[in-house]
Amino acid sequence: MAIKQLTKRNKNKGKRLMLFFLIVSIIIAIGAWQALKYHQKVFAPNVKLDGNRTESFYIPTDATFEDVAGLFKVSGFLKNTDSFIWLAKIKDYPGNIKPGHYLVKEGMNNNELVNMLRAGLQTPVKLTFNNVRTKEDLAGKVSKLIEADSISLLKALIDSTLLEQYDFTPATIPAMIIPNTYEIWWNTDAKEFIKRMHREYEKFWNNQRLEKAKAAGMNPVEVSTLASIVDEETIKNDEKPRVAGLYINRLERGIRLQADPTIKFVLGDFTINRVLSRDLEIDSPYNTYMYRGLPPGPIRFPSISGIEAVLNHENHNYLYMCAKDDFSGYHNFAKTLRQHNINAAKYRRALSQRRIWR
Repeated sequence: MAIKQLTKRNKNKGKRLMLFFLIVSIIIAIGAWQALKYHQKVFAPNVKLDGNRTESFYIPTDATFEDVAGLFKVSGFLKNTDSFIWLAKIKDYPGNIKPGHYLVKEGMNNNELVNMLRAGLQTPVKLTFNNVRTKEDLAGKVSKLIEADSISLLKALIDSTLLEQYDFTPATIPAMIIPNTYEIWWNTDAKEFIKRMHREYEKFWNNQRLEKAKAAGMNPVEVSTLASIVDEETIKNDEKPRVAGLYINRLERGIRLQADPTIKFVLGDFTINRVLSRDLEIDSPYNTYMYRGLPPGPIRFPSISGIEAVLNHENHNYLYMCAKDDFSGYHNFAKTLRQHNINAAKYRRALSQRRIWR
């Protein structure tokens, strides 16, 4: 009887033991499952770009965490936005939003994504602008590539107080901003853009260029002003040094530049093919038919090729130029007024034959 009771107690003990181990196993399994689920939320790939290796993701200035989450939902970059939100909150990203341009890569996990955004590891954008005539043109082109809008950029370009900090004015500012390609933070505002362009201006005007400007009897703003006229006179880079040399000859001899592009600037219309006699009577400091020397500032944002043409101008005796009557874009150059008048008559006749009156 005692043996039976002992056997029964052992069986009950064994059952309890089995139950214990079963419960422990279930707990371990649940823990492992939870750990796996946690691991997947943190480290499993969550960025899916449909074959594209990288995509740009922009976070505006003053964006909230809700804004960021909303942008991700709209973008469709994430397989699971909720898991990103979950980890972002754990890692205190909502309190560390940093605006900018970020590159989201195929296969990134939530941990990589949150760490990048929280640390503000943004990627600069390439800002390229060229062939810019007016401040409105510049503001429009730049605003497409950085966060600053065109209105704020335009206001900065005509802000005398702001530009005075860099020794420029609304009239001379085109000399400071050199069309080129720059790497710049996307979330740059208008004032920061002006500051950055001034740094680039100072780098551009190295000792070698400054020496060449001095040898030509000009400072950088004057070089840029003449370069802007050269740019408008010809689109042929191989002709620019000759055009620059012609105008330098006139400046050195005290002869009015009589540059048609300056009249077009006064009229506000660079598409004009024929400058009329009445146009030359407009009283403006930019009218180089009326006033000697350079105008108050550039008539457009000068190109690097235009600036280099002035700094490395041809040495010759030409004083006059006129567009060729074959409309090739090149010019006939003359040393005497008599020869120039012959060239000009040919060009006017060609315009009339094509019925181009303006």
